[in-house]
Amino acid sequence: MTNQYSSGAPRQPLTIPQLVQLLACGEMREEHGMLRWSSNYAFLVSIAEGDLSVLAVYKPQRGERPLWDFPDGTLCYREVAAFVVSNALGWQLVPPTVLREGSRGLGSVQLFIHNNPEVNYFSLDERFADQLKRFAAFDYVINNADRKGGHCLVDADGHVWGIDHGIGFHTAPKLRTVIWDFAGQPVPEPLLKDVQRVCAEIEDPCNAVRLELDKLLADTEVQALQARMRRLVQRREYPRPGPGPNYPWPPV
Repeated sequence: MTNQYSSGAPRQPLTIPQLVQLLACGEMREEHGMLRWSSNYAFLVSIAEGDLSVLAVYKPQRGERPLWDFPDGTLCYREVAAFVVSNALGWQLVPPTVLREGSRGLGSVQLFIHNNPEVNYFSLDERFADQLKRFAAFDYVINNADRKGGHCLVDADGHVWGIDHGIGFHTAPKLRTVIWDFAGQPVPEPLLKDVQRVCAEIEDPCNAVRLELDKLLADTEVQALQARMRRLVQRREYPRPGPGPNYPWPPV
């Protein structure tokens, strides 16, 4: 992946494991202010270790807005779980995200993606179809209840990243997304193979991915995740809108 960071000399882009290490163990040195468009408290911060420094989005647990259908204080855990699943699949949809203590207590810390804020899902054309197909499968698998158009960020290399996954992984069907372009169409075989592989990994209680998810989600939520993965592999097609609310509001 590409990333932007500060250092004393040009370097190769950091790998995902290196970024995870930096986000988890680096010093949270300064805050650049609150992100005003977020429904929960979110702060732009610098994470530094040695001569490396990256911008990150810090969402403290105690700044989460209570929801009637999600347990209080769990949104930051779900943010990290979304990265764990995305990373396991190898799809690079969710920026590196960790759970750690910060200046306002425990929270999720996610690599900030430099992007043009005027570009979102509704700006994308057919050149982004393959990336959006991954998003459509991913959002079903994690049961994303809030895929707004503004949650799709395009970096300088044309890679699409997804943010704001705090209300995912519910045990009841809650898929709400603006990405219904592929409803009823076949899921590409390589994506199905990735989902099947990760589903098998999660079956193993000693697997690293399963161990991480067990720290972040309830047992019933992990089981529901596996069930959605198996269902996608069996049906081999993208979900269609159901009888409930299928689109987030506002759409951007």
